[in-house]
Amino acid sequence: MRIATLNKDKCQSKRCNQECISYCPRVRSGDETVVMGENGKPIISEELCVGCGICVHKCPFDAIRIINLAEELEGELVQQYGVNGFRLYRLPIPRPGEVVGMLGPNAIGKTTALKILSGQEIPNLGNLDATPTWEPVLEKYAGTELYNHLEKVANGKLTFSFKPQYVDMLPRVHSGKVRQLLEKVETVKDITAVAAELDLNPCIDRDIGQLSGGELQRVAIAATVLKDADIYFFDEPSSYLDIYQRLKIAKVVQSLAEEKSVMVIEHDLAVLDFLADTVHLMYGSEGSYGVLAQPRTVRNAINTYLDGFLKEENVRIRDRPIKFEARAPRKDWAAISLVSFGQLRKDFAKFTLTTEPGAIKAGEVVGIVGPNATGKTTFVKILADEIKPDAGEIDANVKVSYKPQYIEPSFGGTVNELFMTELGNRMTTGFFKSEISTPLNMAPLQNRELKSLSGGELQRVAIALALGREADIYLIDEPSAYLDSNQRMEAARTIRRVMEKSGRSGMIVDHDVYFIDMVSDSIMVFSGEPSVSGKGEGPLGMREGMNLFLRNVDITFRRDNDTNRPRINKKDSRLDREQKSSGEFYYTE
Repeated sequence: MRIATLNKDKCQSKRCNQECISYCPRVRSGDETVVMGENGKPIISEELCVGCGICVHKCPFDAIRIINLAEELEGELVQQYGVNGFRLYRLPIPRPGEVVGMLGPNAIGKTTALKILSGQEIPNLGNLDATPTWEPVLEKYAGTELYNHLEKVANGKLTFSFKPQYVDMLPRVHSGKVRQLLEKVETVKDITAVAAELDLNPCIDRDIGQLSGGELQRVAIAATVLKDADIYFFDEPSSYLDIYQRLKIAKVVQSLAEEKSVMVIEHDLAVLDFLADTVHLMYGSEGSYGVLAQPRTVRNAINTYLDGFLKEENVRIRDRPIKFEARAPRKDWAAISLVSFGQLRKDFAKFTLTTEPGAIKAGEVVGIVGPNATGKTTFVKILADEIKPDAGEIDANVKVSYKPQYIEPSFGGTVNELFMTELGNRMTTGFFKSEISTPLNMAPLQNRELKSLSGGELQRVAIALALGREADIYLIDEPSAYLDSNQRMEAARTIRRVMEKSGRSGMIVDHDVYFIDMVSDSIMVFSGEPSVSGKGEGPLGMREGMNLFLRNVDITFRRDNDTNRPRINKKDSRLDREQKSSGEFYYTE
C-alpha cells in the first residue's frame, strides 16, 4: 500500500518551479499523476504514483513524502486530513483501573487519537467525500473491544477531562487568580486538598499571568483532576516539572486510575515507567502518518522503544538502539579550569541564592539538577553575564553561548534567515551540517517562518542556534522541554558529541534523568526551599552528585536487567531500602 502526503505548511509552490510536476516521469508520459489544485498546492494521485521518489528529492522545501506501508494497514485507517493529508491508523483502548500510556515521536497522531477517544473529533475512516458521522465508525468497530467505548462517546454517555499539551497558552485563554480558575471547575473534590497535593498553595492566590511554566503545568493538572469525569486524558503532564514534582503528579494520576480510566502521553521515560500500566508505542513519519502498535506492559514497551525494533510488527523505528551505562563516568576530569567561581550570592526581593565554590573544566559537560525555583536558571544567567552576583567573584574570560529556558519566537523571518543572521558563515560549515543540523533534523524547518513552529520545533532550533555559535562554554537551559523521547536522546547525543569534538564545555539544566545520564560528565546539585532560598553545590562526580541529588528528593533508581536504563524504585520497596542503607541511590556498581 502506497500513500503520498503533502505538508501544506512547508509547500511554497509560488517560490518554486513546481519540480514535483515537471520531474514526475508519469506526468512526462502524459498521465495526471501530479496536478496543481485550486488552492495552489499540488495533488498527488496515489493510484497513478509508481513510488519512484523523484518528487520527494526534487522538492526544494521537503514537503512531499511517498511511503510504502504494509497491506494489512489498509483496513486500519481511522482518520485522514484531506487529500495527501496526515493519516492515523488504529486507536488505543482506555481500560478502567489502568493508566494507559502512549509513547512515540511528535506529530504522528497521539493527540489526534485522544481527541477521537474523547469525542472532540469524529473519525472519517479515510472517507473525504462526506461529513463524518458515528454510524460508520460503530459499524467498523462492531464486535471489538473498542466498540463499547466509542458507542458511549457517540451517545454522550461518557464525560471527559483533558489536560492540554501546551500549558503556556493558559494565560491567553484564562485571566484572574488561580483559585478563581479552579473554582470554575464543576467538582465534588476538595480544591484545597488537591492544591496541597500538587504544591499549589504558594501560588493559589496569584494571577495566572504571573506563573512560571511549572506552576502553570500543576494548575492545568489540578483543573483536570478536579473535574468529575469518567475518563481522564493527560497530554505531556511532566513538562517544566522537576523530578520530585513529576513523581507527585504521577501518584495523583495513579490514584485517579483506581476508579476511572486514565490515558497519558509522556516523553519522560523514567516517569512513564513509574506511572503507566500498559503502553501503546506509535511509529510513523512526522506529519505524514502514524500507526498505533498493540499494547505492551510498560517495561516491555520502553525496552522495545529503546531497542528500536518492533518484533510483532516487524518494523524498525530507529537506526540503532539507545544504550545506558550502569557505571558512573570517571571521577576526576583531568583538564584545566575554564571557569572558576567562589562562594556566590544573589539576593532578590523574596529569594536568595548561594553557591559553594567550584570550577568547570575544559571539555567537561556539567548537568545541573535540583527542584524548581531553587536558583538553577539564576546561576546559569550569572555565568552568562545576564545577572550580576551580589557577592563572590567569577574567574572567566570566555565566550558564552546561552539558550534560555523559555523561548519566544521574536525573530520575524524563517529559520534559515535566523541562522544566517546569528551564525553567518558558521552555518555553512561541514561541522555544523553534520554534527548539529542533521542530527537535530533542521532541514525540514529551514524555510519555515519561526513564528509558525511548534514548541518542539522551536526547541530544536534554539539548541542548534546555541551549539552553532562560536563559544568556549555552552549554557543550555531545559533543552528537553517539548521534545519527544527520540528527539531528547538525539539532542543529548548531539550536545555530547559537539562538546567532545570541539573540546568545549557545557552546562545543561534539565529534569529528565535519562537526558542528564546521557549528556553529563559531572553534576551540579541545587537544593533549598523553592522560591525562598537555594543552594548550589559542585560540580561533583556523577556518582557523588546523583547520590546527593536523589538523597535530597528521597528517590532511588535501579537498573533494568536488559537495557541498563534507570528505573525508579517504589518508595519503601526492598531495593529502595537496600540502596538507601548503602548510600547508592543511582549507580549500584
